[in-house]
Amino acid sequence: MSKSVKQIHFEKKIISRLIGKPLDVMEYIISDKEIQILQDYANIVSIKRLGYNDHGPVHMRKAALNAILMFDLLEQAGIKLNLEKEHIGKAEDSKIAILIAAMIHDIGMTVSRQGHEYMSVNLAIPIIDRILEQFYHNNITKKVIMKSLIIECIFGHMATQAIHSLEAGLVLIGDGCDMEQGRSRISTMLSERPRVGDIHRYSSTGIEKVNIIKGEKKPIQIRVDMSESVGFFQVEEVLFPKIKSSPVRKYIELYAGVKDEDLKKYL
Repeated sequence: MSKSVKQIHFEKKIISRLIGKPLDVMEYIISDKEIQILQDYANIVSIKRLGYNDHGPVHMRKAALNAILMFDLLEQAGIKLNLEKEHIGKAEDSKIAILIAAMIHDIGMTVSRQGHEYMSVNLAIPIIDRILEQFYHNNITKKVIMKSLIIECIFGHMATQAIHSLEAGLVLIGDGCDMEQGRSRISTMLSERPRVGDIHRYSSTGIEKVNIIKGEKKPIQIRVDMSESVGFFQVEEVLFPKIKSSPVRKYIELYAGVKDEDLKKYL
C-alpha cells in the first residue's frame, strides 16, 4: 500500500525534530513494510468495518509527533524522564521508546476495538524485538528494559491500566491529543446510519486545532481551539481523563474553548 500525502507530511515533521539514534530508529520504522501494512489494515478495520475514526498510519504519526513535542518541552524545562532519572538510560533512549510505542500503539485495531491495547502488545512484541536488536544488539540490559517500557507505553495508551513512567504518560497524552476534526472526516462521510462511536466522531468535528506549546507556569500547555461547543465532549471524555491518569499531569496546563469565547481552564 502506498503512503498518503498526510503520512509523509507527519513523517517529515517528526524527522525534523530528531537527530542521532532516534532519527535512525524513526527512519527504520517508516521504511518497515510490516509496520505499514499493520497500520493500514488497522484503519480498514476501524473505519470501514466498524465505522469508527482514524486509528491508522496518520493517527499513529500524529500521536508520535504530539508525544515528541511534549518530550522536547519537558527537556527544555530540565525535566528528566524515568530512564535518565533512574540512571538506566539516556534521554535518547526514552525518545526512542516513545517513538516505537506511538508508531505501533494501535496495531491491535487489526484484531478488535475491544481490548485493542492488549492485542497491540501481542502484535508488537516481535516488532519491538526486531527494532531493539537492530539498534541495541550489544546491550542486553537496554534491550530488556526498553522492551518492558515500550510495552508499558502501548498497554497504557487507553488509560484503562495504571502506568508509572513519564515515557508512557507522554504516549498516552500524545494519543489523546489527536482529536482534530480531520481524524473523523472519512468515517463521518461513510456513515449511513447511527453507530457506536458516533459521538466521538461528531464531537471531534467541532475541534479545529490542538496546540502543544510552552506553558505559562508549567512546561507544557495544551490548548484546544473549537468551532462549536460539541468539542467539549472530546476534551472532557477523552483527553482530560487521559491527562488525569498520566504521570505527566503535573507538568501540563490544559485549556479549551470555542473561538471568540473565553477559554475554560482544566489544569
